[in-house]
Amino acid sequence: MPQSAPFTLNLVEAACRLLEAHEDVRLVRTSGLWETKAMYVTNQGDFINGVCEIETTLEPIPLLDRLQSIENQLKRHKTIDKGPRTIDLDILLYQDQIINEPRLQVPHKLMLERPFVLQPLCELIPSSKHPSLPEPSITYQRQLQSLAKSSLSPTTITPLAADMPPITALLQSRRTQVMSILNLTPDSFSDGGIHSTSDMAALETTIQAHIDAGATIIDVGGQSTRPKAADVGEDEESRRVVPAIRKIRGMIEQQQLQRRVGISIDTFRAPVARAAVEAGADIVNDVSGGTLDTAMLGTVAELGCSVVLMHMRGDPSTMTSKEHTSYPDGLLATIGRELGARVDAAEAAGIRRWRIMLDPGIGFAKTGEQNLEILRSFDQLRATPALSGLPWVVGPSRKRFLGHILGVSEARERVWGTAAAVSAAVYGGADVIRVHDVQEMAQTAKVADAIWRS
Repeated sequence: MPQSAPFTLNLVEAACRLLEAHEDVRLVRTSGLWETKAMYVTNQGDFINGVCEIETTLEPIPLLDRLQSIENQLKRHKTIDKGPRTIDLDILLYQDQIINEPRLQVPHKLMLERPFVLQPLCELIPSSKHPSLPEPSITYQRQLQSLAKSSLSPTTITPLAADMPPITALLQSRRTQVMSILNLTPDSFSDGGIHSTSDMAALETTIQAHIDAGATIIDVGGQSTRPKAADVGEDEESRRVVPAIRKIRGMIEQQQLQRRVGISIDTFRAPVARAAVEAGADIVNDVSGGTLDTAMLGTVAELGCSVVLMHMRGDPSTMTSKEHTSYPDGLLATIGRELGARVDAAEAAGIRRWRIMLDPGIGFAKTGEQNLEILRSFDQLRATPALSGLPWVVGPSRKRFLGHILGVSEARERVWGTAAAVSAAVYGGADVIRVHDVQEMAQTAKVADAIWRS
């Protein structure tokens, strides 16, 4: 699905909805979306490319007719061959068939020379083989590797909010996003009882301070997930978060900050996620990765928003047990494998791969030494093949393991330890840092970006 910049995600997702609007097509899964410089006709904007795997009862030519009908509905306009166009839907492969018709050549005749096609294709079928290649041992992954290093500099893109620039997780020069924590709980481990919708004036002052300090995402939570925290239920959680989200959305629109600031809802409950998104949230941040509410992933797919899938075992009442903090197959390999299973579950529920972000779950079903191992070797976790190209959120802020290292029992006094952990996360490749001390950590991330991402 190539599309020239400026990028309009709505067109890509509209094409997917139209594609599966009929019973004769089922969209099985998608690759991520990859942004590259233009190829062939280079004096044009960047292109966005992705691959969909579908199941269909349509024969190739009727399928082509369907795709061209979708292009027409989305007002595709093409001026020159390989030049700018709004949307372009091609059939790359149809099982192992070789088709040579005046209107259709399958496999797509130029796919093997195009890294911007092979890159997303290899997210889906890296070990498959091109049906017409003379050398049957050449897989798509090997073909991609055989191409000369591309000057197109592809990177995945992940949308945050409708008007915000997306995360470009593979772009070395990307800026670290700052997710500020706004807990509306009386019992959170660090800032419980400080913020409440019962005093909207004070809450607005806090929100404004977060924005002014450099927050690019405000993460609103109404249920504490500290170890052994009480479960407040979905009604109370919604009562806490929905008015705050409406307030933040109003402030963003009033100050015309739509390109600078997004909103996430920190919840593991599907009804709360739905209420929050309907109130103005852009992202669902689920500490359980969709395991504590079986309706969550389907709800996120229906809402069409981005989601953070965090690694956790058990629930807040059991996650510190010996069983859940034991990783006999290796910490990083196990986190990678278990998060990969959550990504598979999200895709099976209908969430597009380009809508998924990950979180290693520092402090959740991890010992202090395991938290340090994640930060120390975070780049290795990012390199897990099944998770390649996905952006990462890292949240070490004020965590207990920092207090143990520093000998500081009061969570609010762990600012310097948090700053060191944030720097390590940025060095390892974090795309978003989730923090309490917004001004200090925004400055920390800015310096870390200048050192490692300039």
